Amino acid sequence: MTRTSSLAASFLSLSAAAIIALAGAGGAHAAPSTSDEKAVPSVARATADSTGAADYWTSDRMRAAIPGDVLAGKALERGKSSSAADVLKGPKTQVTGTTGKPTLAQPADPVAHIGKVFFTLGGQNYVCSGNAVASGNKRTSGNKSTVATAGHCLNEGPGAFATNFVFVPQYKDGVAPYGAWSAAEYFTPTQWSVGGDISYDTGFAVLNPRSDGALLENVVGGSGVAFNEARGLQYTSYGYPAANPFNGERLWSCTGTATKDKTNPQFGTQGIPCDMTGGSSGGPWFIGTGSDGFQNSINSYGYTPKPVMYGPYWGSVIEETYYSAAAA
Repeated sequence: MTRTSSLAASFLSLSAAAIIALAGAGGAHAAPSTSDEKAVPSVARATADSTGAADYWTSDRMRAAIPGDVLAGKALERGKSSSAADVLKGPKTQVTGTTGKPTLAQPADPVAHIGKVFFTLGGQNYVCSGNAVASGNKRTSGNKSTVATAGHCLNEGPGAFATNFVFVPQYKDGVAPYGAWSAAEYFTPTQWSVGGDISYDTGFAVLNPRSDGALLENVVGGSGVAFNEARGLQYTSYGYPAANPFNGERLWSCTGTATKDKTNPQFGTQGIPCDMTGGSSGGPWFIGTGSDGFQNSINSYGYTPKPVMYGPYWGSVIEETYYSAAAA
């Protein structure tokens, strides 16, 4: 998530509006309806430069990485967005995964499929959060190597794609029990990679096998995903906030009922009560409570000093991006 606030010197300084951006088995899937074709453009796909990525991320570089929220802040400043009606189109869809807290951020036990994301953009090193998702479904047997995160943690929106990208599952206090997994390809909606549209601030990274040949989902599992759900659901979000008063060393969570963004309703996004800071960008939102449910959004942005985390609506555009990644 990206959050502009006096709490962190590394945060992007925005206008007086003080916008912040927070940087099982396969189940049934219903294909997008033909009436939704207008809302589903091409998906941006890019080959990742992963040469030496795992070795690049020393502990010192990880500690010094900038919370990726500053990248989402640029999109919020532009204020580019399609109408909420475009975001909403599509049939309800769920893909089954492979394997009660207060509303504001609370410490959470480590989760094998949730982790930290490190990457380089424009010569700067950044940190976000991410989640391994199930890739097997009716359209593809799946690559078992797909991670969901924020679009601004993969691409400048618009602009270049990241280099040195790694996903570190179940990170806690400097310990990475499953190692660092480098990226092979990136997938984002073209609305993000070409237009920097915050309504579609979601991306998927397809990771390389580990050095021993193991695939990510076979090692840490993968969350189910859901698209075109009803609005106003209860969510639990997770992330690794790295800006004050947090330090990025452990997982935190927030739980609450989603409400629309009244400041910028054209975004079609939803928010839950949460005060996680930069570094939590890209962390997963699960329907209901706990991390065993269906992922249905990510930490994207917020407004200082309002303790609310906003995430994009996962409609048919983001659904198509997910399927493209899962089949890669």
